[in-house]
Amino acid sequence: MKLRERKSLKPIPKFRSEDEEREFWASHDSTDHIDWKHAKPVSYSRLRPSTRTISLRLPEALLENLKMLANKRDVPYQSLLKIFLAERVESELRRR
Repeated sequence: MKLRERKSLKPIPKFRSEDEEREFWASHDSTDHIDWKHAKPVSYSRLRPSTRTISLRLPEALLENLKMLANKRDVPYQSLLKIFLAERVESELRRR
């Protein structure tokens, strides 16, 4: 039986930002840097997406309609607004 040579792994650079890291991994093969045979599954069950607070001006009639729809579904209107936005963004991205 022939032993396979162990591949020498390249070091992972230090990144100044998530954007820099994202660009790196988009153009590099992770198997050159990581030995995936030793990887173990991990669960991040309490991980929540990062959020940012924004100020949004809406026409009063639109806000009242949103609150009415949210009330019918028994959810907070801000949560419903996030759902509506996420659905529409996903729909628009699928079109392209």
